[in-house]
Amino acid sequence: MNMSIKERFDKPRKQYIKATIWGILYILFIAWVGNWWWLLLLPLIFDAFVTNYIPWDWWKKYKPAGKGEPANPQANQTLYKICSWVDAIVFALVAVYFINLYLFQNYQIPSSSLEKSLLTGDFLYVSKAAYGPRVPNTPLSFPLVQHTFPWGHKSYIEKPQWGYRRLAGMEDIQREQIVVFNFPAGDTVCQKVQNPDYYTLCQQYGRDMVWSRPDVFGEIIWRPVDRRENYVKRCVGLPGDTLQIIDNQIYINGEILADHEGVQYNYFIQTNGNTLSHKLFDELGISKDDRQIVNNPQLITFLGLSTDKSIYHLPLTKAMKQNLENRTDIDTIVIEPAELSGHAYPWGHTEWTRDNYGPIYLPKRGETVEINADNFWFYQHCIHNYELQDIQFKDSTVYINGEKANNYTFKMDYYWMMGDNRHNSADSRFWGPVPEDHIVGRPRFIWLSIDKDKPWFKGHIRWNRLFTSAQK
Repeated sequence: MNMSIKERFDKPRKQYIKATIWGILYILFIAWVGNWWWLLLLPLIFDAFVTNYIPWDWWKKYKPAGKGEPANPQANQTLYKICSWVDAIVFALVAVYFINLYLFQNYQIPSSSLEKSLLTGDFLYVSKAAYGPRVPNTPLSFPLVQHTFPWGHKSYIEKPQWGYRRLAGMEDIQREQIVVFNFPAGDTVCQKVQNPDYYTLCQQYGRDMVWSRPDVFGEIIWRPVDRRENYVKRCVGLPGDTLQIIDNQIYINGEILADHEGVQYNYFIQTNGNTLSHKLFDELGISKDDRQIVNNPQLITFLGLSTDKSIYHLPLTKAMKQNLENRTDIDTIVIEPAELSGHAYPWGHTEWTRDNYGPIYLPKRGETVEINADNFWFYQHCIHNYELQDIQFKDSTVYINGEKANNYTFKMDYYWMMGDNRHNSADSRFWGPVPEDHIVGRPRFIWLSIDKDKPWFKGHIRWNRLFTSAQK
């Protein structure tokens, strides 16, 4: 039955109070986002609580009568239950969508790149409000799915796609903070071979081979920034920094950046012939995946070690290395040479290695940086792939958007991210600086930690790590 205008506005005071509260929250959200066109939707909030021109809860008229209530001639219990579930699910999905988009998300540590600071199996609470949440590039997406459903289809619709914009945050990224970001080299993906990344595959096999063998590498697709894989590393270089790595030691603006307590490197450990016990590995905190015995005679000879003794390949912190050096059953400890690490960024255009890198300069937003033959390949990927400008190097001359150029004014800040597990980390040394539009958020605390090497009820849950800080 249609209601008169008077009847629509004749509602209890609490409905007006609810409408006012939600309206204020909505206006504050719009002010944060900065898109005042959304004010056009404000009348919908008032209608939902007061006037009810739109039948938001039409399905409630099918609710069966409760005990002591008069019979409802339109009652349909099945329809009412289905609609109740649909209403609850839709509300939950919308709430999760906005919470994950603007406030926080959960993230699981999948690899050992940040050990001993963060361990494989740690579940993190990541604040997106810390550095300011991004307005999504792909607003039409399914919550809790990064880019692909388990059955192989995309979890987002490619259009519309919005440009980069970040809302106001509570802080700026500081040196040594652990940061979650979208994988920069994840812009282009071979669907059948996603690890190593597309650029590494092209460097190893050649671009023509990668593109001509869909049976091996799969379809090659492009992903928007917010649909690229999430990575977590420690920020060691800030915009405006000059960074260099000499014999594994980081230098910032010419000064040593002391290694964090949890930093570790790979070593080859030769024993006196004895084998190392599982108890020792557990005491050192070395996971089963990281306990490797070396059996390659050529590698052993290359390292200058003995082929008739037990040799292990292990990641060690400074304290762990000292622990082993004090043992009588250890003969030699040799750090893993850079020759075993593969090529560093920029791919195929430098002699830099994982252990000796740079110097490089990290651009700041709005800063004009000289582009020349010496640094072209370092900046080329950033300018082309992240800032979306055409840049070429022909006849010893740099061309940007078809015009000769000897400098470029950057649109974004750039950061240098590295793992604490320095020799087991795919980081900026291999795919370059991280632009600001890839920054996701700051991990705050560990809310769950699972040790897959331990059985249930015997250390499977690392209780001592629960609700501890993720910034270590």
